[in-house]
Amino acid sequence: MADSDNTFLNADEIYTEVDGEVAKELKLEDNQRQNLVGIIKSRFQQAEDSRRVDETRWLKAFENYRGLYKKSVKFRESEKSRVFVKVTKTKVLAAFGQLVDVIFGTGRFPIGIAETKIPEGELAKAHLDVSNPIPDIESSIPDDIGNRIDNPYDVGYEGDGRELGAGSTFFRGETSQPLEDKISLIEGDQSIPQVPEVNPAQEAARRMEKLIHDQIEESSGSSEIRNALLESALLGTGIVKGPFNFNKTLNKWENNPEGGRTYNPIEVRVPRIEFVSCWDFYPDPAATNMDECEYIVHRHRMNRSQLRALRSMPYFNDDAIRKCIQYGPNYVDRGYEAHLKDDDRADDEIHSNFEVLEYWGIMDAEYAKEVGIELDDDIDDLDEVQINAWICGNELLRVVINPFKPFRLPYNAFPYERNPYNFFGIGVAENMDDSQQIMNGHARMAIDNLALSGSLIFDVDESALVGGQSMDIYPGKVFRRQAGMPGQAIHGLKFPNTATENMMMFDKFRQLADEQTGIPSYSHGQTGVQSMTRTASGMSMLLGASSLNIKTVIKNLDDFLLKPLGESYYQWNMQFHEGDLDIEGDLEVRATGTNSLMQKEVRSQRLTMFLQTAQNPTIAPFVKISKLISELAYSLDLDPDEILNDPEEAAMMAQIIGMQNAGQNNGEEAPSSNQQPTMGGPEGTPEQPQGVGSTGTGDGTIGTGVVPNPGETEFSGTVE
Repeated sequence: MADSDNTFLNADEIYTEVDGEVAKELKLEDNQRQNLVGIIKSRFQQAEDSRRVDETRWLKAFENYRGLYKKSVKFRESEKSRVFVKVTKTKVLAAFGQLVDVIFGTGRFPIGIAETKIPEGELAKAHLDVSNPIPDIESSIPDDIGNRIDNPYDVGYEGDGRELGAGSTFFRGETSQPLEDKISLIEGDQSIPQVPEVNPAQEAARRMEKLIHDQIEESSGSSEIRNALLESALLGTGIVKGPFNFNKTLNKWENNPEGGRTYNPIEVRVPRIEFVSCWDFYPDPAATNMDECEYIVHRHRMNRSQLRALRSMPYFNDDAIRKCIQYGPNYVDRGYEAHLKDDDRADDEIHSNFEVLEYWGIMDAEYAKEVGIELDDDIDDLDEVQINAWICGNELLRVVINPFKPFRLPYNAFPYERNPYNFFGIGVAENMDDSQQIMNGHARMAIDNLALSGSLIFDVDESALVGGQSMDIYPGKVFRRQAGMPGQAIHGLKFPNTATENMMMFDKFRQLADEQTGIPSYSHGQTGVQSMTRTASGMSMLLGASSLNIKTVIKNLDDFLLKPLGESYYQWNMQFHEGDLDIEGDLEVRATGTNSLMQKEVRSQRLTMFLQTAQNPTIAPFVKISKLISELAYSLDLDPDEILNDPEEAAMMAQIIGMQNAGQNNGEEAPSSNQQPTMGGPEGTPEQPQGVGSTGTGDGTIGTGVVPNPGETEFSGTVE
């Protein structure tokens, strides 16, 4: 639990003030601070008490995952086997693998930004103004190179006194104008399909989407989300915190004029998310989801260094932190922590940490004014305000107004399988708990039975044997009998083998575990061939049916993690991003995890088929080719901005290609193959084609040809 806080707590300026308006420190008197600390502690105690039933479920799930029996479990002396068959671990990892494949398997993070149906602030559709003609590129090229149409990009060289504009492909001299000055866009659709169209609102949405994906990747957000996905499959709920401000150091080397390089790093503000364990998360007991939560308490376990590091964060009280360190460690282990530890530690190591509570939630405006919080005059006493407070023991370390606009709790909790009447969800381990226990029981019974049935047990009549003999059994052993005693003195007994029946019950409950979890064994590598899995089509049908269960899980992921997280990133960028986003329209955040599961190649195949259909000359005038090509590239996870020309570039390139084709067709046309040879030979015989001899041998090529007449060249006969 302490490890999960290291990155967050050591980060500098996570709550960074921007333009003096983000966070407002609350000045409270000592008695007011004590009252606020008491309120937070009482709410934390309520949340902790209401969570004890969930902790019991989590402990059982964790023990099944690790293959551990409870410390309270007692075995009879006759039970020799302590085997634990960890089928739960296999199922949990299979579910985790499916979630990771859906989220990260497509190469694009499944958070999409799209324009609204009727965007405001940006044009929904626009097209080229055909009334303003496209400039004639040939007239813009100087005369001395006007004949070099086959290489229209070569319009100048260094030192020739001309300048090639950045991003242009034609000369910009005194007699020419930039292309963008001669081309304008008009809002609305274009009735002529060949005229390129653009969607400024869509371009703005995709710029924001690209920015969010880059921020998640560069701030190690993927690894934090993976941790949350594993805990959701195991315990039933995954929690992600953020995004918060984080100052990231970028490595930069500058060349020195004298030679060598100087290291000159720069810091940039980026958003960062973090994984929070269920064990450290205490939500409002009356809430069933994050939208209903009035407050959240995040419990931190800190050592002295981590507690001192809080002094470098904005608005933390140095005196309160110093008092906490002087009072000494106050962390007390909860009951579940003893079960989670695999090693025994000394008491001095256990109690060398501090318990710090991070509170995010609401407070009545009337009480806020009583404790000294300065609020705007237009806030009524019946209103409520959002605050963030940190406490340790009886000391208030930090209290500020919630810096996020609009106000939001910076946590996203998503269930693996939703429990409609509880905040925390249900995981894979809990679903198959009964099957796991029964499988363990039959496995132990089978092993104990094999231990009995695999060994021979002897019934010895000692009265028939000579006294004082050893009862050890080994090959060649000789027992001495009493003289005159009738009957057999030693009898071998063999117990019946019931391991087969036990393993049949084991297999039956393994199948029930498949039903309970919705994850069939053949989907994660079960050996053996069974019925429909003998063929590829049968296997494909079974895998398709098994994906129905995971689709519901992905939908929970979309609704409770991806969409809220995307909205948080969007609001963070609009509030804190330092660069010019050039976004004024209203955008919509879409979670595309379900679409990832539906396989994007299906959409790309359909677009490709439609593109082939659009090549028909009768259909082509009705198809917007530029839009079709853009959607095809987007479905293939390609960036349309990088591989496709914009309308201006497309119009210019079309004219360049037309000029190239015109230059190639200016040469002498070859004679048509259907042209008949002219009549010019002697006595009206056809004139021989070029390259064909009089014998018709075709310049040496063996062939029948035409027999020469008397008097003609190459006639070898006698002329009468």
